[in-house]
Amino acid sequence: MRRAPQQNLSNAVCGVLDYAAWPIGMLAVAPVLLHHLGIARFGIWAVAIAAINAGAILASGFGDANIQQVATHRGQGNLTALILTVRTATGIHLVLGVALGVLAWIVAPALAARVIPSDAALRADCLGALRVAAFIIPARAVETVCISTQRAFERYGPAVYVSIAGRIAAILLAAGLAFCNSSITGILSANAVVMTLCLALQIRQLRRLIQAESLRPAVNRECLRALLAFGMFSWIQAASSVVVGQADRLFTGAAMGAATVAAYALCVQITQPLYGIASSGLHFLFPHLAARMAAPASHTLRRTISRALLANIVLVAAGTLLLAFGGRSLLALLGGPQIARFAAPLLPLTLCGTALLALSVTPYYVLLAMGRIRLVAAVSLLASAIMLGCMAWLAAARGIEGVVVARLLYGLTTLLMCFPLLRHVFPGSIRLPGFFRRTEYAVAATQISRPDGQNRTLKHGRL
Repeated sequence: MRRAPQQNLSNAVCGVLDYAAWPIGMLAVAPVLLHHLGIARFGIWAVAIAAINAGAILASGFGDANIQQVATHRGQGNLTALILTVRTATGIHLVLGVALGVLAWIVAPALAARVIPSDAALRADCLGALRVAAFIIPARAVETVCISTQRAFERYGPAVYVSIAGRIAAILLAAGLAFCNSSITGILSANAVVMTLCLALQIRQLRRLIQAESLRPAVNRECLRALLAFGMFSWIQAASSVVVGQADRLFTGAAMGAATVAAYALCVQITQPLYGIASSGLHFLFPHLAARMAAPASHTLRRTISRALLANIVLVAAGTLLLAFGGRSLLALLGGPQIARFAAPLLPLTLCGTALLALSVTPYYVLLAMGRIRLVAAVSLLASAIMLGCMAWLAAARGIEGVVVARLLYGLTTLLMCFPLLRHVFPGSIRLPGFFRRTEYAVAATQISRPDGQNRTLKHGRL
């Protein structure tokens, strides 16, 4: 097995590649989509993608709970409990995915009417795209179980290869179909086929990894209790992330129309990699720390946390400077002069909001590994409430600029997670209220009653 630093570096690189494939690919094909689809249909595309991502995030809110539990059982060498956890997580995600897919189908006509109020042909295309999105949501939810389990094994590579291949194929299909003047509904339908094939490959890899005869959804009472204890709060946190990740575009599209959301979405696409690269590159901290905290010989990991925090700050600073100097040129290159003129004033504040959010990445993962999911959820809920309240108030007074300011306030509020982390890295240097000081595991490891001799030995990822 590779040494821990080498494995962490490999996982970090794979995480970045997995994330970067989609936004970089979308930025590359944005000129093609804008030129051949037009601003209105590009706006429909942005709203449909936001609907898919919002539904998938809400349906996949127990993914972090699955990582925490699988990493814990892996650290203990308990494969029986690990498999039952994965099957239970599959059942939870499937139920959530289907429920949210049905909800998306029901609200699609109302949302399409708000996004495209006058043009009947475009409104029909928008409705079709949103209903295809409703079918994609359950598949994305189940895919989360496959990816999160492999990440809990600190094996990012195999899952990433399939994910990147699927995303590249989906982007190429979108560009090709847009060049042929296809509808947004047709483009998303082709993406749904690619998504289904990738999901089948992910399930096959997962069965081999955990040595499971079947991954059919199941409900084990102990596993369900452990997943819910952590997952209810991680779902709340995921729901709050929808606010900053997708709800702003849905709100903008419904309140201000497709043309406005197209310009705003392009600004977000340009700045979002700043957070996404930091988040995906440092994601290995979560399973890495969770598994070692559960191991019998667990010890302080202060050095690892300190280095991750420093890397987080350097990465965000470098990315912010790069986008501050080159962002306007990138807007003009990708969106053309018309959208660039409208979007350029929005870029600085959008960049600041994303940079602040990106600085909270290391605190977020460390607190999850420590079991401080309640604290993470509380901060996320507070940030979401502030953003939603300010968005509704400021958008009425300042239009799209108000939405950008509300996004900035979200990022600023998430930095509250830094205080308990700094106290852990520099004990005694910072005094905090009791809610922040309390360091306790919110989730106990699930124990499956079974003689030790009957528990199969892990052959992959053994610490």
